[in-house]
Amino acid sequence: MTAYRAAVVQAAAMPFQPIASAEKAARLIREAAAEGARLAVFPEVFIGGYPKGASFGTPVGMRKPEGRDAFLRYHEGAIALDGPEVALLEEATAATGLFVVIGCLERDGGTLYCSALFFDGERGLIGKHRKLMPTGAERLIWGFGDGSTMPVFETSLGRIGAVICWENYMPALRLAMFDKGVSIYCAPTADDRDTWVPSMQHIALEGRCYVLSACQHITRAAYPDDYECALGNEKDTVLLRGGSVIVSPHGQILAGPDFSGETILYAEIELGEVVRGKYDFDVVGHYARPDVFRLLVDETPKAAVVRQG
Repeated sequence: MTAYRAAVVQAAAMPFQPIASAEKAARLIREAAAEGARLAVFPEVFIGGYPKGASFGTPVGMRKPEGRDAFLRYHEGAIALDGPEVALLEEATAATGLFVVIGCLERDGGTLYCSALFFDGERGLIGKHRKLMPTGAERLIWGFGDGSTMPVFETSLGRIGAVICWENYMPALRLAMFDKGVSIYCAPTADDRDTWVPSMQHIALEGRCYVLSACQHITRAAYPDDYECALGNEKDTVLLRGGSVIVSPHGQILAGPDFSGETILYAEIELGEVVRGKYDFDVVGHYARPDVFRLLVDETPKAAVVRQG
């Protein structure tokens, strides 16, 4: 399938309510499919929620009891990949045939990961990417992914991969993705600044790939009344303002950015444009200089405990 319609879903998660968020995602998957989409990309931690404005009670050198309680609540709102939330998403993708990339809060023992999940309509959950580098205070609440979860999937819709939020500012990670031949570069994010869109345009030009970036549009009202938020407690305070966008391999904006509220953006994908773009620039091919620069990527899993014998 060289030409099809893609969707970027700009919607509010339901923080601390993973089942409700999965049910909302399933409805939006069906809505996008009804509009002719074959691929849908959701924001960072859509299942589980992005804790915008929370400090988790951690001044330097201290961990307050209320911060531990906040982490417990956040941990309880995370999902296991064999849980009912994943089953709901598999059901929705099976019913519609969509390929879906969606951010979630993944629970693995006592550690939480900011992950992007990949769903294929025929096969269900086929893989994940764990964020390699949580940003700033995110490091208090999220673990670090390793090189074993940086997949790019060969599909009829193109070669699909995901890079989460400020990972997109890591040149080595981008180069590793370009080397895997990514043509549909998904960028779930919580960055709603004006500077995000030109970054997406740069990546599209650099990789000669389509870039689909999804960010939530969410207000304080979506969070519990007792949620700690440095941005205030007025219900209509916008915590994330969207800015989702779809960019062509030539850096042209095809849809968005939208800051108006919850919406689904659509654009036509034509995979031939990826090859047309690489006519004059292929960063891992004829425009590379491996005699001067080379990148080493370690994709082996890094387990804390390795048992032998």
